[in-house]
Amino acid sequence: MKKMNFLPMAGLSLLTLFTSCDKLDDFIGGGHHEENSKTPLVIAHRGAQSIYPEHTLEAYAKAIEMGADYIEPDLVMTKDSFLVARHEPFISGTTNVEDLQEFANLKTTKNLDGKEITDWFVSDFTLEQIKKLKAKQARSDRSDRFDGMFQIPTLDEIITLAKSRKTTNGSDVGLYPEMKHPYFHNLIGLPIEDALLAKLSEAKLNSYNSPVFVQCFEVAPLQYINSKSDVKLVQLISTYNVNADGSLDFNVPEGDFISYAAPFDFYANGDARTYEYFSTDEGMRFVSSYAEGIGPWKPFVISFTKDESGTIAVLPKTDFVDLAHKYDLQVHPYTFRNEDNKWSNGNVEDEYHLFFDAGVDGVFTDYTDEAVSALQTWKGNDQ
Repeated sequence: MKKMNFLPMAGLSLLTLFTSCDKLDDFIGGGHHEENSKTPLVIAHRGAQSIYPEHTLEAYAKAIEMGADYIEPDLVMTKDSFLVARHEPFISGTTNVEDLQEFANLKTTKNLDGKEITDWFVSDFTLEQIKKLKAKQARSDRSDRFDGMFQIPTLDEIITLAKSRKTTNGSDVGLYPEMKHPYFHNLIGLPIEDALLAKLSEAKLNSYNSPVFVQCFEVAPLQYINSKSDVKLVQLISTYNVNADGSLDFNVPEGDFISYAAPFDFYANGDARTYEYFSTDEGMRFVSSYAEGIGPWKPFVISFTKDESGTIAVLPKTDFVDLAHKYDLQVHPYTFRNEDNKWSNGNVEDEYHLFFDAGVDGVFTDYTDEAVSALQTWKGNDQ
């Protein structure tokens, strides 16, 4: 049964301004995961992006092959209202757009969540133009040997891929789409929530029992979808930085992304609450009124200190998971990647076990195979 719909004044004012702002959908891993299961989900963050360029059909397919329960497409919109998978609305870091002279005139400056960005934006391209681009590795510390080989997929293509495969345990492949910057999209006449909900309905994935979680860093879009659908929803939260003592810093420098530390729809409507609010008892109760889960950056669950020499010390788990579970919220922290060894000290299996022991219900990982392996050894130790 869906949560009771509750819209704060900030959310109401946003929905009043953008009445076309529609539903968002999310996809739960493995399709048949029981609510009370003790086995955490493995969510392939942007696909198997440690091998292939992120958000490509090849990366998603590889993640499924490696054992992912869910694949995670970040969604943005083209000028002609198609949903495509890119991590951000601007794309020079993940495509070869800068190398194509025919699109040189589309480079522009836009304000995104409080930051001025000069780049190429998907919203200025038609789908036909987007399909002329090729994906590239976003990180300099990973192989670029597959750069220039793969296209930018549409949500339709991703759904078709997911439906054509099974997970390694024989379940339906789960979809975990994220609506990227709905406030930005709605301002330029692209209601991303409605577009996502329509696609989920077409694919018969628009229900609570569908293998789908819809996620977003903003609040009103999730509340809106909750008012239109019973698909599972996840509230994402972040913080700007981690202080030396392990406390979380929600102070964003002027000119940077407001959404690093607060829902941008809150900020735009004069609501001063940051993501810190969502880590409190009151905040968890609030999230439970419209969502089934919460997706925190890892330090919300287990933080760390850093001394003057740069030495990291991992702290005991916080009460975050316990509070979330008090309100029947699943906890899916992000992002597990081998290059970030603050929690692992070089042993990635230990890092996964640390968070599994903390009670999380799933993990977003760049390294699906590592997560699957760690989950197997953790389950073996528990038996």
